Amino acid sequence: MREAIRLSIKSVETGGGPFGAVVVHNGSVISRGQNRVTATNDPTAHAEIVAIRDACQQLETFSLAGCELLTSCEPCPMCFGAILWARLDRVWYANTRDDAAQIGFDDRTFYDEIARPLPMRHLPMHELLRSEAQAAFTAWQRLEGKTVY
Repeated sequence: MREAIRLSIKSVETGGGPFGAVVVHNGSVISRGQNRVTATNDPTAHAEIVAIRDACQQLETFSLAGCELLTSCEPCPMCFGAILWARLDRVWYANTRDDAAQIGFDDRTFYDEIARPLPMRHLPMHELLRSEAQAAFTAWQRLEGKTVY
């Protein structure tokens, strides 16, 4: 955790947001990430995502089962989704989402938006061409030897 915190401080010192994360496998840090949103003009470049991407490259797999994530702050909804998809075993965090909100990183609206039914969301979402899109799902279902994730 101290490494994640060190990375969060380093991120601030280099113009990024105050977030750092590491992925640990078999007791060793295998990847590090710090907030790179403004440095890369990538809104998905949160410390957790950066660390997850690097860990997957290091282990040459899309599954981080058997690994743990240590992050300087409770993950936002996007990072939480990535953590679930990566199949990490456990997450440790230092600062809370309330701590983050107090310094201007308030994810409450994102948590609230996800919880709303689709028709009530502030971001309009509309189904379009579902019947045509089903062709890809049908092809996937029929595909033999596919890698399930």
